[in-house]
Amino acid sequence: MIEIDGSLGEGGGQILRSALSLSILTQQPFRIENIRTRRPKPGLRPQHLKAVDAAAAISQAEVDGAAIGSIRLIFKPQKIRTGRYKFDIGTAGSTSLVLQTVFTPLSMASSASSVIVSGGTHVAWAPCFHYLDLQWLHFMKLSGFEAKVRMESAGFYPQGGGRIDAAIRPAQEIKPLLLQERGKITAIHGISAVANLDASIAERQKGQALRRLHPRHPRVHIKTLRLPSQTKGTLLLLLTEFEAVPPNQPGRACFYALGELGKPAERVADEAVDAFEAFMAGDGVVDQYLADQLLLPLSFANGTSRIRTSRITEHLLANAQVIKAFTNSVIDIQGESGSPGTVDILP
Repeated sequence: MIEIDGSLGEGGGQILRSALSLSILTQQPFRIENIRTRRPKPGLRPQHLKAVDAAAAISQAEVDGAAIGSIRLIFKPQKIRTGRYKFDIGTAGSTSLVLQTVFTPLSMASSASSVIVSGGTHVAWAPCFHYLDLQWLHFMKLSGFEAKVRMESAGFYPQGGGRIDAAIRPAQEIKPLLLQERGKITAIHGISAVANLDASIAERQKGQALRRLHPRHPRVHIKTLRLPSQTKGTLLLLLTEFEAVPPNQPGRACFYALGELGKPAERVADEAVDAFEAFMAGDGVVDQYLADQLLLPLSFANGTSRIRTSRITEHLLANAQVIKAFTNSVIDIQGESGSPGTVDILP
């Protein structure tokens, strides 16, 4: 049985989620200790417990320790079972992170599946739905994964109440990605969205972003949206596309900020623009969040991938250690934590 220390790196829930995915993919049981022990509320929270439930459902796994607050877990997977699945987190926990836990295993199965996850779609410390759809899924498809995601309703903190639907088809071949050199900007798109709030807030977010971006990037296009939702919330997202520098594939970076009670619309826009400008000051081809999220699926590609990331994070370093515990993949991370770096993934 593989032993995992849940306090690796930042000691967050990503270690558990990666271990669950890898356990199913490699058919190896694992024991994890010290789950989220560095967090203010240690152990499994509803979002993490639902990821465990989802992983167990698709792999007919035996599980011990699956309870709120548990800091240890044993997971013994069986054969992957495709089908139609519904998972309700019951809180504003991230729907994206639960979906990502089961996405790669279901993509490696022999038939299609559908997954519905209810909870938070736009919450802190997790990829929001629009990032999932426009950034993460774009590169997953580029690597050979086949899926569609749709948001029935948005869910914001603290109520949640959102829902995302995913249709996942078998991946015929997982191809490596070469994202090591950034070309010129070809387009900057944006979304300024509100849910159950006055449309003027979306216009203010959009206006502030354009005021800051237009002096250097006059062709920025930001559309305003009203999101279907039972809760209130706002979003300002910027998606930047780059031309390909052969033999590399074209890069893409995505940054966003969420509104909250008492936060002015202009500050929401400023947070997203600040993140974009920090990225452009370096030589990253993809943002640091995507580099972390691509590490696991590219460990099963049919060749070597190379990714130039805007920042090497503790998440990335810990994720690499978990992958090495389950596979023979060689993951070479060149650069210092907190700085830009290059990641080579040799399955």
